[in-house]
Parts: sequence; structure tokens; C-alpha cells
Amino acid sequence: MAQKPLTEEFVLDTLRQVIDPEIGCNIVDLGLVYGVTIEGDKVSVEMTLTAPGCPMQESIAWGVKMALLNHDTIQDVDVEIVWDPPWNASMMSDVGRAHVGIR
Repeated sequence: MAQKPLTEEFVLDTLRQVIDPEIGCNIVDLGLVYGVTIEGDKVSVEMTLTAPGCPMQESIAWGVKMALLNHDTIQDVDVEIVWDPPWNASMMSDVGRAHVGIR
């Protein structure tokens, strides 16, 4: 089976398998992914977490790397955790809000 082309949409769909273990929702629908850059076979992800000092920071960043490196055409992944702008619940998608019970 042929791999899907490497696009931002594909990267975001792939990152939906990375779950914030404290909230139980994926990082894309939580609004934690601020940006994706694709340069050849390298993907860079700029993201945040729900709170500075989150004890799951390394685990979530590792999950991002592993999810993307499972794609045959991705050879390198860079994950940058940023704190500006600070995350807030308004950044969540409708799916994320429904998952955590916010209307």
C-alpha cells in the first residue's frame, strides 16, 4: 500500500494518535499543536502543553516523534515546546471541547 503524501494535513491527522494522558484527548484537538513545518523528509512541530511544568512533557514529545517516524518518508522529527502564547481552552477544536465536556 502506498504511503500518503507528506502534507500538513497528514501530519496533523497522524498527531491525532498522540493522547495527552492527563486529559485523555489528542494533542491536535486540544489545540496544543501551534505549527508544522515540512522540509523534505524532516518534520518540525511547534507545540505547547496545557500547563508549564507539565510532568508529561517528555512523554508527549516522544509520542509526537514516534508517531511521525512511523511514516516511511519522514526521517527526522524536531519537537519544540513553547509557552507563548499560553494555551487556553479556547484553542480546542469542537471535538476536543466535546471530549472534555466543554460547550
